[in-house]
Amino acid sequence: MSSFATDVLFQPFSVGSLTLPNRIVMAPMTRSFAADGIPGPSNAAYYRRRAEGGVGLILSEGTVVNRPASRNHPGIPFFHGEAALAGWQHVIDEVHAAGGRMGPQLWHTGAVKSFLTDWTPDAPVESPSGLDAPGVERGVAMSDADIADTIAAFAQAAADAKRLGFDTVELHGAHGYLIDQFFWSGTNRRDDRYGGPSIGERARFAAEIIAAVRAAVGPDYPIVIRLSQWKQQDYKARLAPSPQEMAQWLEPLVAAGASVLHCSQRRFWEPEFPEVDGENGLNFAGWAKKLTGAATISVGSVGLSGDFMGAFGGEGSTSVGLDRLVERMERDEFDLIAVGRALITDASWAAKVRSGDVDGLRGFEPASLHELV
Repeated sequence: MSSFATDVLFQPFSVGSLTLPNRIVMAPMTRSFAADGIPGPSNAAYYRRRAEGGVGLILSEGTVVNRPASRNHPGIPFFHGEAALAGWQHVIDEVHAAGGRMGPQLWHTGAVKSFLTDWTPDAPVESPSGLDAPGVERGVAMSDADIADTIAAFAQAAADAKRLGFDTVELHGAHGYLIDQFFWSGTNRRDDRYGGPSIGERARFAAEIIAAVRAAVGPDYPIVIRLSQWKQQDYKARLAPSPQEMAQWLEPLVAAGASVLHCSQRRFWEPEFPEVDGENGLNFAGWAKKLTGAATISVGSVGLSGDFMGAFGGEGSTSVGLDRLVERMERDEFDLIAVGRALITDASWAAKVRSGDVDGLRGFEPASLHELV
C-alpha cells in the first residue's frame, strides 16, 4: 500500500441532505446479537467504535420491518416497537457523539431460512410465490393485502429512522431476501402486476416501496437500496445478463426515488459485462452509475484475500487489494466503497488505511463473528 496514495478514498461526498467526510462505508452485516430483537449498549458501542475508527458512513446490520415473519433468526433486531426504537435511538446518539453518520438497513428476509439456526417465526414465512428458491417451496405467497402492509411497514420504518436522527436509510433488496425474491424470475411466479416476464415488471414491488419511503421522508433525505445479481440460493444467478436489462431493472428504482444504488458483488474487482467492455471493464456499481446517473456504492471482498463468503466457512484473511480499489475510484467508476468483514475485526481499519499503517491492519478473524468487538 505504501507504493500508492489512498487520498481518493478520503475525499468528501454529498448526496441529498447527507455529507460524508470520506468514501468508506461500513457494509451492513448480520450480527444477531440483539436479545429479544432490541439493540442494547453493546450494539451501540460496536457501532460507535467504527465511527471513532474513521468510517464515513455506517450502515447497520439488517433490522426488520413490522411484519409477522420478517426475520429468520431470533437475534436479528427489530426496527419497530417502542423498546427496539429506543435501543436504536441510543445507537445513533452514540454514533453521532463520535462524529459519525449512520443509516439502518431495513429488511424483510422473505422465505429464506437462516443457515445459522433452525429457529422459525411463529407466523408463516412469506414471499412472492411461496418459494425460497426456484422449485423450492417454503411458506405462503403474499396476497395484495400482505404486499400493501409490507410496503407501509417499510415506509413507517424509514419515517422512524428519520425521526430518531439517522442520516439515511437503506433498503435490503439483495441476496435472495424478500425484495430480491420479487426481482428474481425463479422465485417470482406471479401473474399479477407484481410479476411478469421482464425484470422491469418484477421491479414494481421495490419501486413502490421506494416511492412510499420517499413520501415518508421527504425530497432530500437519502434513500439507499442494496442490490445484487447473485443470490445466497444461487451464486451464479443473474437478474440482468445485459446492460439493457440492467437499465430496465434499475431505472424504475431511481425514478421512484432511490438516491444511491448499493451494488453487491462477491468480488468488487470483477467486470460485470466483460463481453462488452473487457476484462478490466466496469463492475456492477460502475454500470449502475453509467446507466442511471445515480450515486453508487460498490462492495465485495474489500480487504479480504479471498471471496468474502469464505468467512462463513471459517477462513481468515489479510487486508490486500487496495491498489485495485484506488484505481477504480480514481477513474470515478463508483462513488463509495463498502467494507465488510475487515471492519468486523478491525474497528480502526479506515483510520489505518488513511495513515498508511500497513503493518497495523488486522486481517479478518473468524472468531470475531462470535462477539461484538
